[in-house]
Amino acid sequence: MKNYETEARERWGNTDAYREHEQKTKNYSREKWAEANDGMMAIFAEFAACKQSGAGADSAEAQALAAKLQAYITENYYTCSDEIFAGLGKMYVADERFKKNIDKYGEGTSAFAAEAIDLFCNKK
Repeated sequence: MKNYETEARERWGNTDAYREHEQKTKNYSREKWAEANDGMMAIFAEFAACKQSGAGADSAEAQALAAKLQAYITENYYTCSDEIFAGLGKMYVADERFKKNIDKYGEGTSAFAAEAIDLFCNKK
């Protein structure tokens, strides 16, 4: 995690979102971090189930999951604006570390979630 923290600080340390993240999470215990991260991954598992059901990224279910993920990030980490959320969606497929972690729920889950996020952000 330290490597990721350093990378995040270098890339986004001068942003309001990063400063908000630091403030919001500064008192997180190891258990709270695990709970927050597990909760987010549970949403990706829901994306996988949605994809496996045959629903499209534009389906009401997939769009509800995109809304749920954005709200979850805002609640637990930082205000996840549509601009930030769209960027996260792209990163979920462009960065192999994210892709691999998300695709553990099923091949193509990261691409499915990214497409749902893109559609969700572009509808607004």
